[in-house]
Amino acid sequence: MCLALEPDLTVIGEAGDGETALRLAAEEHPDVVVLDLEMPGLDGVAVTKALNITQASGAVVILSIHNDPGSKRRALAAGAAAFVEKTTDVASLLDAIRHVGAGEQPRVKRPSE
Repeated sequence: MCLALEPDLTVIGEAGDGETALRLAAEEHPDVVVLDLEMPGLDGVAVTKALNITQASGAVVILSIHNDPGSKRRALAAGAAAFVEKTTDVASLLDAIRHVGAGEQPRVKRPSE
């Protein structure tokens, strides 16, 4: 809901599971897809991999309650442009969306390799 309030962002779809997210991305071709790491059916990592193969969307931002380095590495290895923890402020998510949407590196910390 907070994303829809931003004047420079347009929410074009919302999915409750991974399969729906893939379908919407294929139909709408968004610049940025925000995915939860844990979703019913295909999880955020699987959806990210599929989106990168099909090139159905632009950048992927993974949003997760998990803040462990392993989850971050899995998401980034799958092709996510950014990983944002749900415990951070909304400004961090907005910053990541705007940066990856512009083709820039997000200011969100990446895990050490």
